[in-house]
Amino acid sequence: MQIQQLFSQRVGVIATMHQKEKVIAPLLEQELEIKTIVPPDFNTDVFGTFTREIKRPGTQIAAAKLKAETALKLTGETLAIASEGSFVPHPLVPYIYSNREIVILVDKQNEIEIIGEEFSLETNFNHQIVDNLQEAYDFAAKIGFPEHGLVIYWEDKSTQNRKIIKGITTEAKFQATINIALKNSVNGKVNLETDMRALYNPTRMQNIAKATFNLLTKIKSLCPNCSAPGFAITEKIAGLPCGMCSMPTSLTLAVIYQCQKCGFKQEKLFTEHGEFADPAQCNYCNP
Repeated sequence: MQIQQLFSQRVGVIATMHQKEKVIAPLLEQELEIKTIVPPDFNTDVFGTFTREIKRPGTQIAAAKLKAETALKLTGETLAIASEGSFVPHPLVPYIYSNREIVILVDKQNEIEIIGEEFSLETNFNHQIVDNLQEAYDFAAKIGFPEHGLVIYWEDKSTQNRKIIKGITTEAKFQATINIALKNSVNGKVNLETDMRALYNPTRMQNIAKATFNLLTKIKSLCPNCSAPGFAITEKIAGLPCGMCSMPTSLTLAVIYQCQKCGFKQEKLFTEHGEFADPAQCNYCNP
């Protein structure tokens, strides 16, 4: 089975309202020979917002799949691509945020779902509470404003409700919004956040592109048993032997590839760390 036989000349619907097609479409069109479209007036905010007005329904993958499924219903097509991002503290590095981006391809015609992923420390995700203009300017400089957009919100003393302004990308709008916020805040404090929507965040957009590259790599990996695309790693097996004492370490020794179409599995040695682990990674040599 050739990839072109599955995808060539088909229409791929990119489920976005935040211009993600700018990095996703060129890659998919070139590698899969598809034509991409974006549904008009497709509101992805209903699937969750970074500013927390709307909670994401379920997991990151579930939300991306829901976007793709909704786009297919709206357009009547059979092939959709959607992405979803998350920003959390790094599991191993304290006080550092990480960005996980996934890009999912849903193909109803061939009953295939494939997920590309990028896990990166390259993110400007940040927030700060300020009570003066200088602190606000310092935060803006730190996160790469105006190339990266800002969100400003505060509890308004006249309405007793949260007032939020998104997509701030000019100094004039930034200064005007901060002045209004400081003047009208209930407690004189204003919340600043990076605007993590893709069209206002070039750093995140780069990670979406990397996740798309990963998606394409998985699409091109064909199952040895049935030739379906998406033959990818589903499990890692620890135990790479120490180069000094040969005791098993926590590093990956082998990986399991599995086909989501027919279920075929294949174990392969994991060669990224070499044949042996550095003794520094060994609990026996370096307890």
